[in-house]
Amino acid sequence: MSITPPIAVRPLSDAKRPGPLRAVRQFPALSKLLLLVLAAAVLVPLLATKYGATWPSSLTVDVSGPLGKTSDWIIDNRDSHWLFVYFLGHLSNAVVISVRAVYMLLLALGWTGVTAGVTLIAWRVAGLRIAAISLISFLVSGLLGMWVPTMQTLALMVVAVIFSVVVGALLGLAGGLSERLFRVLRPVLDTMQVLPAFAYLLPVVLVFGIGVPAALLATVIYAAPPMARLTALGLRGADPGVLEAVSSLGATGRQRLLTARLPLARKELLLGVNQSIMMALGMVVIASMIGAAGLGDRVYQALASVDVGAALAAAIPIVLLAIVMDRTTAAAGERLGAGTSAPGPAWLRGWQAWTGIAVVTAVLALAGRLSGSLVWPGAWAVDLARPVNDFKEWMVDHLYSGVPVIGGTADWAEHFTNWVLNPLRDGLTALPWYGTLLIVAALAWLIGTWRTALTAVLAMAAIGVLGVWKPSMNTLSQVLAALVVTLVLGFGVGILAAGSKRLEAILRPVLDVMQTMPQFVYLIPVVALFAVGRAPAAAAAVVYALPAVIRITTQGLRQVDPGAMEAARSLGATRWQILRQVQLPLARPALLLAVNQGVVLVLAVVIIGGLVGGGALGYDVVTGLATGDLALGLVAGVAIVCLGLMLDRVTQPTERRTTGKGV
Repeated sequence: MSITPPIAVRPLSDAKRPGPLRAVRQFPALSKLLLLVLAAAVLVPLLATKYGATWPSSLTVDVSGPLGKTSDWIIDNRDSHWLFVYFLGHLSNAVVISVRAVYMLLLALGWTGVTAGVTLIAWRVAGLRIAAISLISFLVSGLLGMWVPTMQTLALMVVAVIFSVVVGALLGLAGGLSERLFRVLRPVLDTMQVLPAFAYLLPVVLVFGIGVPAALLATVIYAAPPMARLTALGLRGADPGVLEAVSSLGATGRQRLLTARLPLARKELLLGVNQSIMMALGMVVIASMIGAAGLGDRVYQALASVDVGAALAAAIPIVLLAIVMDRTTAAAGERLGAGTSAPGPAWLRGWQAWTGIAVVTAVLALAGRLSGSLVWPGAWAVDLARPVNDFKEWMVDHLYSGVPVIGGTADWAEHFTNWVLNPLRDGLTALPWYGTLLIVAALAWLIGTWRTALTAVLAMAAIGVLGVWKPSMNTLSQVLAALVVTLVLGFGVGILAAGSKRLEAILRPVLDVMQTMPQFVYLIPVVALFAVGRAPAAAAAVVYALPAVIRITTQGLRQVDPGAMEAARSLGATRWQILRQVQLPLARPALLLAVNQGVVLVLAVVIIGGLVGGGALGYDVVTGLATGDLALGLVAGVAIVCLGLMLDRVTQPTERRTTGKGV
């Protein structure tokens, strides 16, 4: 019999321990942090000795010369070069003819025909409730005395949306069918959507001059990217099984596109149309600065005279148009996605319904023409401006200063400027440029990959190369301050709305109005209450960005798996524990999306705040447009894009790619 020798057990203290490098690898964030500390220890003394704290002039590129020459060439050749005479000139004429034709059609139908036609179309596409909203919206536009400006805006929007949808669909089609083209188009679409409208208004005006063509082209640049993105998303997300089945039947590439890809992506396509409409309406006021008549021009003129009542009377029809178009296209999209038929009896569908709509519209239009009233009767108009202005004056008299205990709005603005904006601006400005780049690299790398950090650092370095480092830090301070306030209020209200359906129902119309109200409208009461400066610009940015953050937060918390929440309740978790340990972690993607949208929207309005004393890059963009200085406006616009790109990379985690070789 053999005896198995005993196994020698090594004491735990003698067991092989992982080396320091292996221990660091088990904690990726720690390894990144150590590398960043090492890089800072090496680079900071070197850069401080060679360049100093301010961005060195030797690393700055002066682009004013080339941009000035480009501007001069456009002005000198606008009436003679073949590009303008045979292409851009015809494009401009086509735009003018299209907008004028739609406007003349609306005038010919009269207020009775237009109101009836829009109401019946909404009923046919979206149902009786949306039809009632459409009817009330157009009647309110007439009662406010804004019928003619509303028709001017509607004509421009119809043509702009058609152009935006066609251009966006073609770009999305190319990106959806080709991976290479999609990679090329993605940064182009990002730039189109992030670049402030003021920055590309000047080049557009240089080419087309002041008028409708420039306004429409600027609107298309702003409104086409959502259509392109959603079209590409729908085509790329088509069910592979359906595509394989169609291919097995011998279908060609064109047949696969028409019979499978496009039908499967119809919900995304209609959502793209919806988003293009909303984006186009968001450009109404900005486009009025370069010759677009209508409601936007009325709002812009009211801003110049600080007339809150007149601005509100013109802004309400813009909001109503947005609500009607949004609800109609959204309802149509839901119906298509669910595969249900149009509302109404079975005998009134298809061509019979559209024929009936055309006949009823024509009859009511003829009745209105015979009554001698093509536009809304002036005797039926209601003066909204006077009571609104009286209320504004009461608010200024009672809230601007001298309020017991809490102080007035002027005191709030002064405290916010002195305690938040000034220290933040002074700190960012005093921070050495290489310190800023290291901080950006650290934040981006810790939540993403080295590519994310490199992109963020290059975006910030481009700002320095363009020679606008100091005003960019000023703008960044305003954006950060407004963003923090927006996220605190947005997350708080969103959490409350997610826990109460009644509160969500109450907030929905309020958020609709806040989200569709033109950005300029917020500036008028804010300036009246907070005076001119950086504080009112930040306040307007908070008001404009808040609805999106609230909506996304509420939706994200509502979509958390009910099973996970029920499991937490069964374990005796309190409501606060469920929120903190279950809902918020599971809703993390939605919360990050809310942060992203907050960054984009705050940045957009802080720039417009340059009109009311916000200064920095916003002032440069506005001044460049006003003086025709292409270099000043375009460089500031590019710097804003770089800031938006950096903030996006810093706030949005990037998933690491897995190699399949293990961790």
